[in-house]
Amino acid sequence: MPLEEFKLLEKYGFKLLPYGLAKSEAEAIAFAKKIGYPIVMKLISSQATHKTDIGGVKVGIKNEITLKLAYNEILENAKAHKIKEIDGILVQKMARKGLELIIGGKKDPQFGHMIILGFGGIYVEVFRDVTARLCPITRVDIREMVTELKSHPLIEGARGNKGINMTALEQMMLRTCKFMEKENVLELDLNPVVFDDSGCDLIDVRFTKVETGKLK
Repeated sequence: MPLEEFKLLEKYGFKLLPYGLAKSEAEAIAFAKKIGYPIVMKLISSQATHKTDIGGVKVGIKNEITLKLAYNEILENAKAHKIKEIDGILVQKMARKGLELIIGGKKDPQFGHMIILGFGGIYVEVFRDVTARLCPITRVDIREMVTELKSHPLIEGARGNKGINMTALEQMMLRTCKFMEKENVLELDLNPVVFDDSGCDLIDVRFTKVETGKLK
């Protein structure tokens, strides 16, 4: 996603992990030094919808040597999959470890904006564990949505593990509804958002605005 979309999200209070869009290996090294290791690197291209599937994501990079290897591997993988339109390589702080959820939504032509919550990450399409509400929502709605998920024991805490920070989840979902309505968003995916008992990290974002009809 181009940096202007990151800036738009930050305008609405979404806290993104420190990042920079590198156009060269030297820029990637400079961003990593500024951000601090460990980092993750991602291919940014409108032609790469599922970056992980094509080797466009490298995680847990701990030093300059592995950064250089990862940078070139991402470009080689992009070339192998005939991806020519490359905006750059996103260099971003590595996220916390925790439970991966998806927060998304869409605009229904009849009912308006709808928000979804579900089990996220790369297996979101496999488990299909999601629930939805019409916007605007309340904190009561969010608590009800959590209980409707098959994965709710993981969210609330199971087998001695701590549950996620519900305040962080509520704030993220309320902010998402506001963003979709104010910016007239057609479709939105925040996936994954990694939660633990102290907070959350937003990993990846994709959205389509109604007026442009173009995927960001």
